[in-house]
Amino acid sequence: MKTFKFLSAAAVAAAMIAGCTGTPKSITVEKDGETKTISLPDAALTDSVSYLVGINFGYFIKANNFGEDLDYAKIKKGMMDFIKADGQMNSPEFNSQFDINPDEMNRLFNKFISARHEFESESNKAAGEEFLKKNAQNTGVVTTESGLQYQIVADGNEVKPGEKDTVYVHYTGTLIDGTEFDASDPEKDPVRMMMNRVIKGWTEGLQYIGEGGKIKLFIPAELGYGERGTGAIKPNSTLIFDVELVKVGKVAEEEKNEDKK
Repeated sequence: MKTFKFLSAAAVAAAMIAGCTGTPKSITVEKDGETKTISLPDAALTDSVSYLVGINFGYFIKANNFGEDLDYAKIKKGMMDFIKADGQMNSPEFNSQFDINPDEMNRLFNKFISARHEFESESNKAAGEEFLKKNAQNTGVVTTESGLQYQIVADGNEVKPGEKDTVYVHYTGTLIDGTEFDASDPEKDPVRMMMNRVIKGWTEGLQYIGEGGKIKLFIPAELGYGERGTGAIKPNSTLIFDVELVKVGKVAEEEKNEDKK
């Protein structure tokens, strides 16, 4: 599990202290022989900066996958408790003014993230297993020894890829709920991939069709991205790919062509 490092709340709170009540809105000074009035930022600029501070917090929450289950009233309370706290921020007594000692931040954050990850991972695993169990009963679906399921839409020709070959494909990847997480652009050239550098489900599955073939792959988590997930693919997600195998680059032929260059 990734260990998160967090900036002290002081770094953010310090940027907000200027807006606290009790500070004069403007002062008059003599400068270079002239009398000038220096003012605090106006309401419009203050509102803009306040909004951007909110976006900064939002980025932090979303980027670390905290989800929507945080208590935002508690977030506000923590912010205001910090801003209103007395004394020097680096003094031992400063942290004693809060409901929870900020020194506990990393431990509690990582405990929270770990618990969410475990729940999400096990939930996705159970949902994927149930999906594959039902999917195996559908017409044309083949389940292999590894647990991969596939459905051939078009066989293609006799030129099939091996484990070390290169393939040129168009594809669409979805989750079992239908959410699309990746796709090639059908208006552009096929995507080039090396069979020994893709997920195991692809390496196995694409060997069942030839050039010009189309296949639907139902990939269990252990043949995909497993517990780590990646991007929009959450931990232990079962994946579905619709793949058109446009061309196969045999490894011996590609090495020969490289030697000619």
